Amino acid sequence: MQLDVRLPMGLLFLIMGVILLIYGFVSDPAIYAVHHNYGLNINIASGLVFGVFGLAMLLLAKRAKNKS
Repeated sequence: MQLDVRLPMGLLFLIMGVILLIYGFVSDPAIYAVHHNYGLNINIASGLVFGVFGLAMLLLAKRAKNKS
């Protein structure tokens, strides 16, 4: 039996991405104007990156499972 960490890692990053996206959409936009982030909602941006990475890991895990 071979240990494949892509599945739990993909799930973890996907869940974290969804949580960050939800928080980014429901949080007050005024907090992003105070700090020096040029008005960028960092929670939405990082949520998207985490979600894409999580989906990529899940797809790689599924592809590896189909090959074996």
